[in-house]
Amino acid sequence: MEDSVVIQAERIAGDFHLEQVKTSYQIIGKGITNQVCVVETESRKVVVRMNNKDTYPSYMKEKWCIEQAAAIGIPGPEVLSIGIVDETAYMIQAFVDGDNGSDSTVLKSDVWWQIGKYAKLIHSIPVKGYGENLIDPVHGEFHSPSHAGSDGSWQGYVQYNINSLTESDRLIELGVITQMKSQRVRKLFENLKKETFRFGLNHGDISLKNTIVNQENQVILLDWESAGVSVVPHGAVIQLMHYQILGLKEGPNIEEFKAFLDGYGISEEDLADMRHLLLLRAFDNLRWAIDRSPDLIESYAAFAKQVVDMIMD
Repeated sequence: MEDSVVIQAERIAGDFHLEQVKTSYQIIGKGITNQVCVVETESRKVVVRMNNKDTYPSYMKEKWCIEQAAAIGIPGPEVLSIGIVDETAYMIQAFVDGDNGSDSTVLKSDVWWQIGKYAKLIHSIPVKGYGENLIDPVHGEFHSPSHAGSDGSWQGYVQYNINSLTESDRLIELGVITQMKSQRVRKLFENLKKETFRFGLNHGDISLKNTIVNQENQVILLDWESAGVSVVPHGAVIQLMHYQILGLKEGPNIEEFKAFLDGYGISEEDLADMRHLLLLRAFDNLRWAIDRSPDLIESYAAFAKQVVDMIMD
């Protein structure tokens, strides 16, 4: 399987450059959904990211995000080409020299401080709408598909999670909440509906593994696959809280999280309200697992229970 992936990447890069391939290899362990290879031809060294053809709109979105970020001073890999060949969607990016942020010898709190600076800049990029699908690159408009119980809007997202807090709620059966806590959660979510939030572009997966630190200690931001428009700065912060609770190595420890907040310019006093959005996200993810991915129910329920205990006890 690995050989066929590399052969496909060689073919894509070779056809693009119209040159013979000198060397190639697959990058393992840094990406979850994409197959990623490095291919070197006579004149260039590139990264080829590949997935099934249905992910082509995601590559279009990533290209748009990388270009928008570069325009405001956030370094990223140059996108040379995107397309579809043999049922495979691909993106060719210029190779970026340096160490992955997870492996770099640069002080990780310094990297996280820079990531915080980048997050604030990202949130200033002009966008419209809500959700993860880029439907109008010219105007930077994003969209979230509707589903049973939600019209795809932010208000619909919150209301869906309010309406799901019933006496026969699976979250009660799973031990995530009690009937009494369900009523308290309902009040928290009702309050979120009344708040006036600012919406902006979020990277969606800010982490050390999605950075490269070059020889000048410049931090280069990668992988915009999960980007979308949501509440800012809350979206970026609760994503990192999520990683912390799960103990993921690409997430920040306490000192690194403070460095991120400092880089962004957020005080720790601002975090209290954001935790309510973390609870909303945890519940919504669990409900998605119940409907679409039963194998994830146990782990998502355990995480949601941790968030409930952290916020409500």
